[in-house]
Amino acid sequence: MNSTKFKFVILLLIAGLLSACGGQAAEAPVSQPTQEVSAPTEAPTQISASATDTSEPATEVPAATEPAPAAGATVSFANEILPIIQSRCINCHGGDKIEEGLSMNTHAEIMAGSENGAILVPGDAASSLIIEMVASGDMPKRGPKLTPPQVQLIADWINQGALDN
Repeated sequence: MNSTKFKFVILLLIAGLLSACGGQAAEAPVSQPTQEVSAPTEAPTQISASATDTSEPATEVPAATEPAPAAGATVSFANEILPIIQSRCINCHGGDKIEEGLSMNTHAEIMAGSENGAILVPGDAASSLIIEMVASGDMPKRGPKLTPPQVQLIADWINQGALDN
């Protein structure tokens, strides 16, 4: 047993004896040795489904580079949200392929939802399935995931009422 553990065990025994005997020293806090724990310096690398899924070639689409709106600024569906959807979602939710009955080509189609119901609640991003799915990385299944600023932009748009602007 190393000396730090030995000292700790002795302190615990003394504290236990004092408290059993009704000694006042038992009320004093016992200093415990600290142990340094090093946290990983970077997040583990995730392997995207496109790296293992050979059924369809994944097309790498560069991340949308639009800046986040200034605090209080209205998020534009046409200029900010639709480009993200076109680069990340249309591969499976547009064109000839419509997974889960969800087409995301237009604002009206997004608002119509999927065969499972609505994917967003205007004014309430926290209760919107689309935010849950993109924030967790469950969507998109293939291709690059949305960046945190893109997820935040979509959440802001939903919280502002998910307007067709």
